[in-house]
Amino acid sequence: MAEFKIGRLDGQPPRIRNVPIAVTPDGFWCCPSQAALQKTNKNPNQMGRQRGGASPAASKASSVHRAPTVSSEKGAHSTPTRSRTNSNEQVCLPADAATPDPPKPTPAPEKRPKQHKISVGFGQLGTSDLKVVLYGKEGVAVKMIVHKNILAENSTFFADSISRQSPVSCIEVPDCEDVEIYVETVGLMYCKDVKQRLMKQNVARVLRILKVAELLGFHACITSCLDYLEAAPWVGEEEENVVSSIRQLNSESHRVNPLLKRVTSDITSPPNDTLARIIDLVLKSSEDRGRREMKSLVLKLLKENNICATNSSADSCVMTLYSCCRDCLESLLPLFRQASGPEFAEQSSDNRESIFRKITLEADNLLWLAEILSDRNAADELTVIWARQCELAELHSKIPVMHRHLVSCVTARLFVAIGKGEALPLKETRQKLLDVWLQPLMDDYRWLQHGCRSFDRKAVEDGIGQTILTLPLEDQQAVLLAWLGRFLKVGDSCPNLQRAFEVWWRRTFVRPYAEQQPSSSSRSGRH
Repeated sequence: MAEFKIGRLDGQPPRIRNVPIAVTPDGFWCCPSQAALQKTNKNPNQMGRQRGGASPAASKASSVHRAPTVSSEKGAHSTPTRSRTNSNEQVCLPADAATPDPPKPTPAPEKRPKQHKISVGFGQLGTSDLKVVLYGKEGVAVKMIVHKNILAENSTFFADSISRQSPVSCIEVPDCEDVEIYVETVGLMYCKDVKQRLMKQNVARVLRILKVAELLGFHACITSCLDYLEAAPWVGEEEENVVSSIRQLNSESHRVNPLLKRVTSDITSPPNDTLARIIDLVLKSSEDRGRREMKSLVLKLLKENNICATNSSADSCVMTLYSCCRDCLESLLPLFRQASGPEFAEQSSDNRESIFRKITLEADNLLWLAEILSDRNAADELTVIWARQCELAELHSKIPVMHRHLVSCVTARLFVAIGKGEALPLKETRQKLLDVWLQPLMDDYRWLQHGCRSFDRKAVEDGIGQTILTLPLEDQQAVLLAWLGRFLKVGDSCPNLQRAFEVWWRRTFVRPYAEQQPSSSSRSGRH
C-alpha cells in the first residue's frame, strides 16, 4: 500500500487515502482495481458521517459520460513512473445547515456525479508526448502519460488514431469496460518479454488481457497470451471460457488452431474404435480395484455423454457392445460346464479357485454390459440372448452361490429394464425369460440381499412384477401361484411380489373389464 496526500480543489485540508498500487519489475505503476478504488472511497464518507458532517454519496456516472480533461499537477518530479489519485468532492452545506429545522425544511443541494481521477505514467515522463484518457464505470477517469512511438509500434488501434489526428496530444477512450486491464495491457507495450510477465497471471486474467489486446491490435501480446494458454492447464469452466475467447480471434493471424486441438479433433465421427478398445481393456482387466473404478467411471461418462446418439454411429456402438456380450457368454458357459463336472471336485484348490475367479469376472463383465445397454435403451436383443441360455440356467444350481450370484444379477438387471421400459422384448421373450431365469434368481435371492451391496431389492421386485403383469392373464396366474407357494415357505428369501399379486387378483376376481364386454356386445347386437 502506498500513502499519498491529496490536495482539495476547494482549499480545505486534504484527506489521506490509501490506494493499492503494485510496482512491476519493468518500472511502471499498475492501475488500482475497480473494487479497491470503490473500497477506498467508501471509508472517507463513513468517517464524515461519524463526525456529524453531511457527505452525500457519489452517484454513478453513465458509462458513456465524458469526464473533463485531467490536468497535470504542478511540481511533478522527473521519476520514471508515477500514479496520482484525485477526487472532486461534492459541495456540502455547513454542519448547522445540514440539519434543517422541522418547520422550515431546506431543500437538499443538487447532487453532482462524483468522479475519481487517476494519473498513470509509463517510461520516462520527460519524453512523453501523448495522453490517453480512459472513461470507465463508476465515474472513473484514468489518464495515461505515454509515448506515441511505443504505442504506434505495438498497437494498430493507436497507430491509426495517431495518423488520423496528427498532430495529436490526447486520445480519449469513452465507455471503457475494463479500465484496469486496459492500463495493464498498455503497460505491457513497454515490456521486453511479455510472456514472462504473463506467467505471474492466472487464466482468467490472461483472457481479459487477450480481449483488450485484440481490441488494440497488440499482436505481440496476443501471441504471448496464446502461448501461455497453450501451455497452462485449464479444465471445467475455465475451458469453456478459453474456447469461447480464442474462437473469436482470427485463426489465420494468431495460430488459434493449435490451441483448439486440445479440445477438438479433426475426426468428425465418434471414435468407435477407441471406445471398443477402452471397453476391451476394462473387460480383460483382472485387478479388482482398477476394473471396479474404471467400470464405474466409464458407465458414468457414457450416461453423461451419449457417444452413440447419432444415427451414423449408433449401430456400430451397439454392435461393439453385443460383440463383447457374446464373447463373455462364450467364455462363461464352458466355465460353468467345467465347474459343474464330476471331476471338478478332484482338482486342486488352486485350480478350482481359478475357475471360480474366471466365472466371477465374466459374470461381472456381462452385468456391466447389460447396465450400459439398458441405460441406452438397447437391451432388447440381450433379453433374447439371455432367455436362450437354458443350459447355463440348468448348470446354475451346481455352482456355489458365492460364485454364481452375479449371473442372477444379470437376470435382475434385465427384469428392471423391462419394468422401466428400457427394454421392450416380445411376449414370447418375456415368457421365456421368466421360465428360464426366475427360479435361479429366487434361489440366489437371499445371498443377493445380504452379500451384494449394489443390489436394489425394491427395483428388482418391481421389475419382476411388471414383467409378469405384461403377460396374458392365464400366464400371470401360473407364475404368481408358483411364486406364492415358494414365498409362503421361505418368506424374505424370495422376491416379494405382493403388488403384482394384488393387481392380478383384481384382474381375476374383480374383473372390471370382463363385466363390460357382454353389455357392449349386447348393445352392438341390438343395433
